[in-house]
Amino acid sequence: MTGNKWQSLPGMFFEIAEQGGDAAFMWDKRNGHYQPISWANTAAQVHKLAWGLKTLGIRAGDRVAIVSENRSEWVIADLAIMTLGAISVPTYTTNTVRDHHHVLSDCDAKGAIVSTSELANRLLPAAIKVAATNFIVAMEAIEPGVFDIAIHAWDELLAADAAAEEDLEKGLNEIAPGDTACLIYTSGTGGNPKGVMLSHKAILANCNSAGALLRQLGLGDEVFLSFLPLSHAYEHTAGLYFPISINAQIYYAESIETLANDLTEARPTIMVSVPRLYEVMHRRITLGLSRQSAVKQALFARAVALGRKEYENPKSLGLVQGMLNGLLERLVRNKVRERFGGRLKAMVSGGAPLNPEVGIFFTALGVRLLQGYGQTEAAPVISCNPPGKVKLHTVGPALKGVEVRIAEDGEILARGEMLMNGYWKDETITRRAIQDGWLHTGDIGHLDEDGYIEITDRKKDIIVLSGGDNISPQRVEGLLTLQPEIGQAMVYGDEHAYPVALLVPDEEFTRQWLVGSNFAALENDPGFLKALSDAVGRANADLSQFERIKHFTLAEAPFTVDNELMTPTLKVRRHKILELYRDALEKLY
Repeated sequence: MTGNKWQSLPGMFFEIAEQGGDAAFMWDKRNGHYQPISWANTAAQVHKLAWGLKTLGIRAGDRVAIVSENRSEWVIADLAIMTLGAISVPTYTTNTVRDHHHVLSDCDAKGAIVSTSELANRLLPAAIKVAATNFIVAMEAIEPGVFDIAIHAWDELLAADAAAEEDLEKGLNEIAPGDTACLIYTSGTGGNPKGVMLSHKAILANCNSAGALLRQLGLGDEVFLSFLPLSHAYEHTAGLYFPISINAQIYYAESIETLANDLTEARPTIMVSVPRLYEVMHRRITLGLSRQSAVKQALFARAVALGRKEYENPKSLGLVQGMLNGLLERLVRNKVRERFGGRLKAMVSGGAPLNPEVGIFFTALGVRLLQGYGQTEAAPVISCNPPGKVKLHTVGPALKGVEVRIAEDGEILARGEMLMNGYWKDETITRRAIQDGWLHTGDIGHLDEDGYIEITDRKKDIIVLSGGDNISPQRVEGLLTLQPEIGQAMVYGDEHAYPVALLVPDEEFTRQWLVGSNFAALENDPGFLKALSDAVGRANADLSQFERIKHFTLAEAPFTVDNELMTPTLKVRRHKILELYRDALEKLY
């Protein structure tokens, strides 16, 4: 039995949409301005597209891929596929032809829906090589070229005569809660991505658990700003189906570059993102502050200091400090909150460990930040800090309906309705991942006195020095990137006497040194290297003796999604970086 109110994701959507009617549901940027689409209009388009896909031969259990940036059509496609009882297969817009071929062939996708010609140029060469894939639906006009595959226009499918609503309703009612709703391919920090089968009940369980937690904020007319890829389990659940479950509006950001403007236009009440974004925001705020007057810098520093003191002990501020803190609330914190639209109730961080210093920074400035934890295999959220009691060095207690325990070797185990149905066509690794009903997360940690989970590292990422000491690379990297001179870092040192680091200098810091020079010359500039060495020294001051970085070398370029050194959700691909820089790192010993 399931404790969910709804039987399926599209079933939930249609019920909420009927309540929403003509009210705005989603907002897309069109010609530089946000344009709304109502709940009723969305539901009508889902019905039409579902019928169109049915005429193309899609039936319950079939797989259909989606290749699109975040936009309202993505959501309509996802819901239409699921309405037929078929399985949605979201894919990343950064996928190469090889990546698309792996996904389409692995899941035997019967068709794919693509947004633009640019994305189609990488999808079509892969699709024609997969026997099972026999059609493409294009949201926008694309050049068919020489590809021998049926291409159908989105608008044509929506314009076709749709079946009576009862016909689709009958199929919708036949969806069982345990049926696979979507096949999410893990972004692959190492090796080929695996297809994770997530059921309707798993995602609905996550929505229910998240609702129980965030109702402490006083949920009402909520607004989300979506910019993480919808093809990732985190955004798919927390940025799409959870907002639907609470009748919220969703704005789609144009890009990470336009996020500052999108924030002030959308004015979200809840933001869901990964630590990398909060690190970038932290850096931009501190960099902008360096250009302000000494008085403004002093007020800002005082606001952070008092905010931090209040976070660490809410009763620690005396009468005078309390009055000053109230004044700084108006002079500093309100202005910071305005940068996020002015009505933000909470930012939620997940997908990777958040540096506690970054979390405390925003908390001290009056922007609530809740760190959570999960995995694609858990649909994906396992735990999160509750708004009423935040411990930013932890990922909070298990969500309602989720059980967590620590294995003898320190591995975090979880179970509940949110667990995956398994890995697509791979029972062996499924049995390895889920044993006796418990998901083996591969993360190491412990529970504190309040049941909050504190993660120390991933089992496979732990660096074991030749002397037997264990190092969490993510902890060391987090302290390195807190330094204004360092933009990105990767720590190396397995089976060596001490750790070393690969650094990407901060872009703004580097630009200040590039007057009449180039980066190749900077690599040998004593002053430039001394400044970076000083930054590493400051980070080392907060590390134990065996964790301290002894030497470093510089990367030739930043780690990005485009050069495949980061996943689409901005996690470092260590194995890819080592393919390029292992020799350079070894030379440091």
